[in-house]
Amino acid sequence: MKILHTAFAVLATALAAQASAQVTFYEHDNFGGRAFTTQEPVFNFRDYGFNDRASSVVVTGRPWEVCEHAEFKGRCMVLRPGSYPSLSAMDMNDRLSSTRPYVPERPNPGSFAPHPMPGQIIFYEHNDFQGRAFATEQDVPSFAQFGFNNRASSVVVLGERWEACEHRDFTGLCVILRPGRYPNLGAMGLNDKLSSVRAVPSAARYDDARYAPRPVPVYDWRRRPEERVYEVNVSSVRAVYAAPQQRCWVEREQVVRERRSEPNVGGAVVGGLIGGILGHQIGGGTGRDIATVGGVVAGAAIGANAGRDSGQVTSTQNVQRCAAVPAQGRPEYWDVTYNFRGTEHHMQTSTPPGATVTVNESGEPRL
Repeated sequence: MKILHTAFAVLATALAAQASAQVTFYEHDNFGGRAFTTQEPVFNFRDYGFNDRASSVVVTGRPWEVCEHAEFKGRCMVLRPGSYPSLSAMDMNDRLSSTRPYVPERPNPGSFAPHPMPGQIIFYEHNDFQGRAFATEQDVPSFAQFGFNNRASSVVVLGERWEACEHRDFTGLCVILRPGRYPNLGAMGLNDKLSSVRAVPSAARYDDARYAPRPVPVYDWRRRPEERVYEVNVSSVRAVYAAPQQRCWVEREQVVRERRSEPNVGGAVVGGLIGGILGHQIGGGTGRDIATVGGVVAGAAIGANAGRDSGQVTSTQNVQRCAAVPAQGRPEYWDVTYNFRGTEHHMQTSTPPGATVTVNESGEPRL
């Protein structure tokens, strides 16, 4: 009877592990975009409208094998349980077409992908990742014990999602932070207000309303387990400042205009009559008629200008002026250039680099 109970317990454990084993593929890096989850082998992602679309993956329960072609053909990799925020690291981004639970006894199983990176979150005392920093890979029920309560103004999230809360023990207003860079927590009403943080389980799903606004993408420079790295000389460094901004202001300015007044209509009528009289007295016959018309025109012109002022008028008015203001203060970032195995690479750093940088086999920077 004891043996029977043991057998049932082993079977139940195996079934539970099988039921909990699943893989979720995301359309974009850092678990963004459309998602597709399965607990069964998928021979062709095309049947689900997901062929060559996966960019990040979450694996739970047991390892899964992913392959670049349908029916588990082509290059295959085995993903251990954990989160993979970008398949680019294994050169499988937007290339997957089939998947199945990993079976070690299967002939020619795929090679194991690098171990998934644990989640990490880094808080900074000031905006734009300045000032004192506090990093953790573990849940923190209270920032007070680290001297960082109500001090965080910007955040960098790596690997996993995190839930950040305004009160201790994960209470009060809480937001889910995706992997990325958050240069100003004021945008979500949490500047200098955070008191606790915890990692979000890989398989957890939340409504969009729970998430903070999408962050600026971040590259995870942490060294992967068992990853070989190299030291490479820096060939050039360029400090990049913020783009010049336009500053505008309004000032009072004197404006000189020519004075213009309306014609003297009354003077034109009187002048026309006088001109007609004068013209009529000059000449005779046909010449007299012509002279009369000429006298009316000339008299009207003289009368119209009678009493008109001439000259310039000076007044003041508001005038807007603008000028370009050059960037000042600390650089936005440093653009670093290095050459690795005949290829030029660029990276951006928040602080000036040293004489060398650390890179992996592909030339990607590592901490």
